[in-house]
Amino acid sequence: MTKPIHILNGPNLNLLGTREPGIYGRETLNDIKARCEAEAAGLGLDCVFRQSNHEGVLVEWIHEARADASVLLINPAAYGHTSVALHDALKALDLPIIEIHLSQPMARESFRHHSYVSLVADGVISGFGALGYVLGIKAAAEIIANGAA
Repeated sequence: MTKPIHILNGPNLNLLGTREPGIYGRETLNDIKARCEAEAAGLGLDCVFRQSNHEGVLVEWIHEARADASVLLINPAAYGHTSVALHDALKALDLPIIEIHLSQPMARESFRHHSYVSLVADGVISGFGALGYVLGIKAAAEIIANGAA
């Protein structure tokens, strides 16, 4: 039986739908969760979907993924640009990592142009809004099907 895809979300993503909708869209995090669960189910997969504003909680969930996940999708939000702790936790994973961003960080402020997560991710999906999560799940399913997970 295939382990679930773990989908982790960083700080302020709980405010989606109301926070800067011109950048992040009008879908809420619950809307995105529902899309992810439906997409995964359609591919015969399960997913674990979580969000925290706390860096240490995200690190703990990454540690859990070491044993419990087949692929990790992570939208680190602002922590992608600042967190060596997330980088180090992700570096310890022996499973595929896909980084997701709703916006296109390279088209935004210069401090968003660097990601500690990208340094350890197998791939990055950015700029497609909530569709990026669906694309990440499709990529994860392909990775799982090819036995790379």
